[in-house]
Amino acid sequence: MSQHDRPLPPYAAAVLTWVRRHPPDERALFGGTYGLVLASALVAALESPEEKPDPAADLLWVLLAAVATAAAHGYAHAVAHRAADSRNATTSAVRRVLAEWPLVAAALPTAVLLCFAVAGWLREADAVEAALWFNTVALFAWGSWAARLAGRGWPGSFRSGGVDLAIGLVVIFANSWIH
Repeated sequence: MSQHDRPLPPYAAAVLTWVRRHPPDERALFGGTYGLVLASALVAALESPEEKPDPAADLLWVLLAAVATAAAHGYAHAVAHRAADSRNATTSAVRRVLAEWPLVAAALPTAVLLCFAVAGWLREADAVEAALWFNTVALFAWGSWAARLAGRGWPGSFRSGGVDLAIGLVVIFANSWIH
């Protein structure tokens, strides 16, 4: 039996089965992509070589921006659809705001890396660099997965992921050019 013929461990097979049965909806795909780009752009903008490193403040700004953006996006949807759903406007608005959780979740890896800097396990610059590269790879994976869910073949999925990857690379190159 070759290495590629071995069955998956039970936990890996269970995870793959769950993922196949529960594909993300459009809002999760949008929020994930938007959250990764938002976190990358914000962490790149907050880190400045001329200033004293303050990863705790950067961490708070990344989390605050993610929550505020998710709330604003959800509320904008609620306002846009208010006429159609005027019976329970408050309940509808709260539901729409809470439905934006993927945007906040996508910013969490950046937040975790900044926590490592707060704890002193990483320098702030290293945490920022790791976050930018992690988010860029995640954008590629997320874009490729979304294309696969939409029924594209592997080449088309990788092209779609490549477009998302390019967005992450633009942020990385802009960060190195500006700083």
